[in-house]
Amino acid sequence: MTSSIFLVSLLFLGISMLVSGVLKSKFSAYAGVPLSNGMTGSEIARKMLQDNGIYDVQITSTDGFLSDHYNPLTKTVNLSADVYEGRSVAAAAVAAHECGHAVQHATGYRWLAMRSRLVPMVQFSSNIVQWVLLAGILAIKVFPQLLLAGIVLFAITTLFSVITLPVEFDASNRALAWLNKSRVTNNDEYPKAKDALKWAAMTYVVAALASIATLVQYILLFMGNNRNRN
Repeated sequence: MTSSIFLVSLLFLGISMLVSGVLKSKFSAYAGVPLSNGMTGSEIARKMLQDNGIYDVQITSTDGFLSDHYNPLTKTVNLSADVYEGRSVAAAAVAAHECGHAVQHATGYRWLAMRSRLVPMVQFSSNIVQWVLLAGILAIKVFPQLLLAGIVLFAITTLFSVITLPVEFDASNRALAWLNKSRVTNNDEYPKAKDALKWAAMTYVVAALASIATLVQYILLFMGNNRNRN
């Protein structure tokens, strides 16, 4: 059973690397497609926030490639330098997507609120879960409760991954609807922005599926050990 856990992890690692590779390729390609209106990512973000009546969110520039994110605690849309200063389809898609999260926050989107409440538990769990699971597997014959504790911790991170899916898809839908309605992207640019966000969402789908599959493997290992003990 432990070998199957390793194989499942290896399989999803390969899929994740493949999807990440496609994502980086897509964004690199669309980063080379200039917006006809010449707006930067930061300007697009500011316009989307204002069009949604949001004036208490700051837009900042952050380091890293595809490090863009919205922080509900500080109410900041943090854009990587390439997006913040970029005047491309990729920059428009990312900036609008992150503002989609700000709109979720402002409108009380329930899935974002649920995910935010899970953050402290996930931060705690992610720091120790692998060690607890490893110890639980090694001590499964004499102390199976330790593996059960690891499963509970891992279930928290899995739940977080699953809840992340509607949050990310909804943010992309809000972004695309606004990009189309505001005409920030034209008829040629819009499909490219949609394709970029589709592949970004795929990374979250793969992560959620990998987490679910791994959790099931650990549960089966625990249940199998209990049957053998009985």
